[in-house]
Amino acid sequence: MPQEQTSAIVTGAASGMGRVMAIALAEVGFGVLAVDRDEAGLSGLPAPIRPFTADLADPASFERITQAALDAFGQIDVLVNNAGIGQASLRADQRRNTIRFWEVTPDQWQRFLAVNATGPIMLTRAVLPHMLKRNRGRIVTVTTSLGTMVREGYLLYGSSKAACESAMATLAADLKDSGVSVNILVPGGVTDTPLVGQAGDRSKMLRPEIMNPPLLWLVSDQAAGVNGRRFIAADWDTRLPASEAAAKAGAPIAWLSIARMPIEPKS
Repeated sequence: MPQEQTSAIVTGAASGMGRVMAIALAEVGFGVLAVDRDEAGLSGLPAPIRPFTADLADPASFERITQAALDAFGQIDVLVNNAGIGQASLRADQRRNTIRFWEVTPDQWQRFLAVNATGPIMLTRAVLPHMLKRNRGRIVTVTTSLGTMVREGYLLYGSSKAACESAMATLAADLKDSGVSVNILVPGGVTDTPLVGQAGDRSKMLRPEIMNPPLLWLVSDQAAGVNGRRFIAADWDTRLPASEAAAKAGAPIAWLSIARMPIEPKS
């Protein structure tokens, strides 16, 4: 529960994980700007969540979103980079009817890169000066499971999400001791959202609501100083105290746990 009125931007908030995360933040007292290109979907969000229609593939959207949040709340405390585009948008049965590397067109690659990588990176860049000015801010970015980043048939989704997570790892290092943190949150498996298309029995998929406990902890005072971590929502044990659940579900951001840093020339 926030100790004072705080504000959050949640992208991809018209449906799926973004919707439930926006509602969860509002329920604990955050002022929420819910961003999506689906205006009709946004209209169904409960008050006092503020809907804002924007397409992250549009370079002009980043400053528009940032200014809308400042106009609404006077500050930006939290950014949840959740918006994404999935391969089912091209082929609903793509899990069975695989999209091979050589089938991907340049336009498709540019679209996925724009939404899944450039969008969250550039929106983060737009809000950061306002967070750094106050020495306070939380950036939570939704990518995908590491296995999805390298599996067959997932050039578009997996590789664009990998680019985003790599960028967030760099940002986490740049933000060290700044008062602003960046962390990754992933569901940990196929989740019942519109993004997955024809992915099997939806009753057996992960529920979008599993994102809420780790998200609410990440934006709380308890998580002050937590930076450069990756959390798997499916591994978050709500029976444990939040700090213990975080230790169980967390790991270093990106691939730092297996990274071999390059040999640098001696000065």
